Amino acid sequence: MNQSLSSQQSLSKQQSDSINSRVSPWLARLLYPLARYLVLPVFFSQIEVIGQENIPKTEPVIVAPTHRSRWDAMIIPYAVGRLVSGRDLRFMVSANEVKGVQGWFIRRMGGFPVDTEHPGIGSVRHSIKLLHKDEMLVIFPEGGIYRENIIHPLKRGVARIALEVESEQPGSEIKILPISIKYDQPYPSWGSKVIVEIGSPLNVADYLSDSLRQSSQKLTNALKASLEKLHKVEDECRFASSEI
Repeated sequence: MNQSLSSQQSLSKQQSDSINSRVSPWLARLLYPLARYLVLPVFFSQIEVIGQENIPKTEPVIVAPTHRSRWDAMIIPYAVGRLVSGRDLRFMVSANEVKGVQGWFIRRMGGFPVDTEHPGIGSVRHSIKLLHKDEMLVIFPEGGIYRENIIHPLKRGVARIALEVESEQPGSEIKILPISIKYDQPYPSWGSKVIVEIGSPLNVADYLSDSLRQSSQKLTNALKASLEKLHKVEDECRFASSEI
């Protein structure tokens, strides 16, 4: 029995150790300014970011944005990344995205793979490890890309990872930062507009209880409510008013 448990723990550690991520200093110094000052301003006619004062400065943070386009991977660093907060971002990325040349860049810009349908222990433990080091970790809580202007059911993995960090390291002050990304078109094209709204961070310790299931459900519900408040349909009027 003890031998079996020891084998399971050893396997979990091996799986965790097999996942790694890093931010290449020279690549970050090149790509962050390139995206912020050239690629995004050229492609989009309007980029509006609201609520940057809500970005935690030092604590471990799970950045939890809505997911509406592949452009989100560049919009999030524009809104909360090192040129704004002074902090590099780590990304939990769908495993099928971390391949080839694209995968090479993703792995060197803080990304690491996860099977979105069946997340392995390695990805989860690596996430917890990063957050114990006070990193900012981006996880899209809806899972995939959705074009509709509604908040889809959230995966409970975000809440569980956050609660696990707080449980293992009480007083960590880990936060979840809800972010709404809204485009004026379902499939952004040249000249599109985007509005990013950053909400008030959720203090994970406030949701910790004796039951992980109840805690994760309560925290997931709170995150969904925050995203729904940010992602209100009325903001379509803002796109329309900017054309007048």
